[in-house]
Amino acid sequence: MDTVMTTVNSASAQLSMIPMLNGTNYVTWKETVEIVLGCMDLDLALRKEQPVPTTDDPKTDQIDKWERSNRMCMAIMKRTIPTGFRGSIAESTSAKKCLSEIEQYFAKNEKAETSNLLSKLVTMKQT
Repeated sequence: MDTVMTTVNSASAQLSMIPMLNGTNYVTWKETVEIVLGCMDLDLALRKEQPVPTTDDPKTDQIDKWERSNRMCMAIMKRTIPTGFRGSIAESTSAKKCLSEIEQYFAKNEKAETSNLLSKLVTMKQT
């Protein structure tokens, strides 16, 4: 029982290290998510594509490990993404694809914000 509590406490401590994603901390958020998932040995779904079952053995140990990793990655990432951002990102069943969607969302917003700031700078009057 003590081992289970130690594991739960350790996992909780690691998860609390992941900051809530906002409009300005995407790079830090992504790095922290990748480190925490790696330390918890849950990052298989971020590193590898989903294994394809064969007709001989449709359910292998590798497929089970990948599915667990993917499920846990998705749950952990969703936990640290505010509901408002979730609606802006395409729904995905793959953690790797979800992370890519989030990256594209923030890259697109960063470009728009940069363009807006440059436009304001160009049109500012010198006083």
